[in-house]
Amino acid sequence: MDFNGSDTVVGPAGADVLPDTVTTAVKVVVVGGFGVGKTTLVGSVSEIRPLTTEETMTQAGVGVDDPTGVEQKTSTTVAMDFGRISISDRLVLYVFGTPGQERFWFLWNGLFEGALGAVVLVDTRRLEVSFEVIGRLEERGVPFVVAVNGFAEAPAVPVDELRGALDLPPEVPIVTCDARSRESGRDTLMTLMHYLYELAAPSVPAPSAPAPAPAPAP
Repeated sequence: MDFNGSDTVVGPAGADVLPDTVTTAVKVVVVGGFGVGKTTLVGSVSEIRPLTTEETMTQAGVGVDDPTGVEQKTSTTVAMDFGRISISDRLVLYVFGTPGQERFWFLWNGLFEGALGAVVLVDTRRLEVSFEVIGRLEERGVPFVVAVNGFAEAPAVPVDELRGALDLPPEVPIVTCDARSRESGRDTLMTLMHYLYELAAPSVPAPSAPAPAPAPAP
């Protein structure tokens, strides 16, 4: 069949082809408030060229989006980010990033379909932008870990204080990360995978009490 004068069908680049050894693929989602580093994290961990839907911020967002603390930001995700990372020869993660602005949160329904868990990126300068995000995950029953993105000017907050400020139960992992670093992003995703494994692992039955000794014969 001839398309534009050529019968060559162009497929994905060699580096993007899923290895034949892969037997399991897991979908996870990176969420967080506006400007916390979701696109950066997805892009840094992805072993393929990431898909992004970054658009230049315009006057349409004035009075709607809150740029407090990220006034220098000039672009924003309007649909999703997507990347892929191999955890082993047999396991890959498909990583989806969500838009940060509340006006785009209607897209969550599709992005979370089939997802096993989420990473919540937070910025300690603007913890309040994470409250509604975490609340929505809890309403959906989506397991998640919290990753504190280490912005240079962000204050260091002790884990106990952070857990209290975000009203997190003690079992939810909290880690620090650098969204720009592939190694740090991979470690964050591995924390999520370990947490999901712990939640899925069957409970170890408590050892049974020893049977009572038989009564002596009369």
